[in-house]
Amino acid sequence: MDPLTVAAASGLRSRMDALELLANNLANSATSGYKSDREFYGLFTGQADDLTGDGSSSLLPVIERQWTDFSQGILQPTGNPLDIALSGKGFLTVNSPSGVLYTRNGNLRISFTGELVTSEGFTVRDVEGKSIRVTSGKPIEISTDGVVRQDGKEVGKLEVVQFKNTDSLRKLSGACFRNADRANTLAPATGVEIQQGRLEASNVAVPEAAMRLVGMMRQFEMLQKAVSMGVDMNRRAIEEVAKVSG
Repeated sequence: MDPLTVAAASGLRSRMDALELLANNLANSATSGYKSDREFYGLFTGQADDLTGDGSSSLLPVIERQWTDFSQGILQPTGNPLDIALSGKGFLTVNSPSGVLYTRNGNLRISFTGELVTSEGFTVRDVEGKSIRVTSGKPIEISTDGVVRQDGKEVGKLEVVQFKNTDSLRKLSGACFRNADRANTLAPATGVEIQQGRLEASNVAVPEAAMRLVGMMRQFEMLQKAVSMGVDMNRRAIEEVAKVSG
């Protein structure tokens, strides 16, 4: 395969990965607490003799990894006492079928069993790792330090944690993450204020993402044309060789 086609095909692959990230960001732009994903480009050094047979080396563009932008989104008032937003660094902890997860989506509700759960149905944990039970239909107060009260009595305290670094956090779906590195220890969050009646909006910059999506599509089309051009050049070269041989 000629270098032009190889480079264009590699570019197509990296753009497809980037398009997938952008499309997912736009699809979750209205998801509370969602953190946008970004791509980190690098150059893969390959032995071109595997590709062209001339013993030279080639640099091919690839997305080495994706990273998540954990910057805080805008805290929007909702007036719903079951909505909470975290002002500052930190995550709510929840129990899911796949284990403990971490999220900044504070769109809570009361389950039929009387437990505070997320919009995905995951049980919200208190500082002891247990669920928080409340009575439906009665006012709920959540203080800035996470203490949940009903009828003037404390029924639990939300577990809000922070990590030494966020590199090991892997996004599962929506605004939920899991910690993929046990060595990356967590601790109670400091400097975090819980605001009741608000939700943290997604930090996806929709206009920027839309512009990048359009630009990426144009690049994709140009690379497709480059691949077609390379295939056509190879076809013509083979035809010319066949004419000379004849």
